[in-house]
Amino acid sequence: MNMAGFLAVGLGGAIGCWLRWILGTLFNPLFPTLPLGTLAANLLGGFIMGCMMGVFAHFQALPRELQLFAITGFLGGLTTFSTFSAEADTLLLRQQYLWFGTHVAVHLVGTLSMTLVGLALTRSLLRA
Repeated sequence: MNMAGFLAVGLGGAIGCWLRWILGTLFNPLFPTLPLGTLAANLLGGFIMGCMMGVFAHFQALPRELQLFAITGFLGGLTTFSTFSAEADTLLLRQQYLWFGTHVAVHLVGTLSMTLVGLALTRSLLRA
């Protein structure tokens, strides 16, 4: 571990956390049963992850600190499995089983799909 990596993760994480908080503030009040802020953060994070996978695979000489900033820091701060889990558990405890299933399916399928879309888009742009 070096100071540059340490700072890259910290700065990226702070920015990702702030963006997640902003998304929650903007979108969660719109539909309280299915917190859209967390969903937006995870879908956006999945898309950006796919883009970053493509970028770092194509430009292998990029500094390691950039990857630490973008993936470990920013995306680690932006995406949130713990909040997703707490929201899912809350729906179960309220016996809202249909919403629970919808919540889990939309997050998992949506995030995986957005990662693939981001990767495919980045690969096609880098080939052009």
